[in-house]
Amino acid sequence: MALRWFFFLQAKGKGAKKGTVKFQIDCSAPVEDKVLDIASFEKYLQERIKVEGKTGNLAQNNVVVSRDSTKLTVAVPGDVKLSKRQLKYLSKRYLKKQQLRDYLRVVAKEKNSYELRYFSIAGEAEEEDA
Repeated sequence: MALRWFFFLQAKGKGAKKGTVKFQIDCSAPVEDKVLDIASFEKYLQERIKVEGKTGNLAQNNVVVSRDSTKLTVAVPGDVKLSKRQLKYLSKRYLKKQQLRDYLRVVAKEKNSYELRYFSIAGEAEEEDA
């Protein structure tokens, strides 16, 4: 029985991983077509991302939202819990607010990244071939 407690205490003492986790949202297709304004999308995420159950809590927890010309990057310290799923949810809400949800979807590209893609319509490809 004492051996069980030893492993339990040892596993608890490890703590969280150190370092930074970076999540990316690739918006290249809609930004190049000038359908999506990446600056307003960045502002939307900064206002609405929840850290420790509170919005507007990014600076206190060293969470950084930055943008490239076509990509958004959310850098999170290893000891702060922020799920990738929350970024997908907020992305979908932003697209709905901008009335783009019928045309764009949020797809997981890699382990820590999402991509905004247009819906592919099967009839559209057949018409282009003819």
